[in-house]
Amino acid sequence: MPIRNMPPNHSGYGDPAFEFAVYIGNTPGVYEHPRHSDLQPMKPGDIASIVQQTGNHWRKIFNLYAKLMHQLEPGFEGEWQQYREGRLLQRGSKQALLFSQPLLGKSSKAIHLITGKSYAEHLGLLARCDAVNEHFYLNRTAKLIVSPYFDYRQLSNRKLETLVEIIRSIR
Repeated sequence: MPIRNMPPNHSGYGDPAFEFAVYIGNTPGVYEHPRHSDLQPMKPGDIASIVQQTGNHWRKIFNLYAKLMHQLEPGFEGEWQQYREGRLLQRGSKQALLFSQPLLGKSSKAIHLITGKSYAEHLGLLARCDAVNEHFYLNRTAKLIVSPYFDYRQLSNRKLETLVEIIRSIR
């Protein structure tokens, strides 16, 4: 059941008490995807259902998100695939995948990760960040990171390691 008491324009999947949010400029083309100001926690099987309905593109996004969080949560026993199916974006995970613009503010303790330089430019957020290198941008005060899009060609394993280091540096 969607959570409807989120701030306006928060739409996506994940824990209503998120402390880490990934923002993406597109939505999966599935009937059940959250609308308007809904933040819908995932349940076991939801990711597999979305991937079955939408194909390889969303599989890559969920896989890279799971690999990232698996590295950031070393106490999880099991492989990243088990993390994806058993924890990613579920209630209590403190994670979100949002299809809305970030609500940045000094009161927010959440880390905000924008997927894709073009999307960050579109949102007017890239100019608020400093370049870490040619692939990553960071605003430490806002805990805002711009990373390559969640696709294996753009966010390779080496770049994923760099992203993990950046996140750890602002936690």
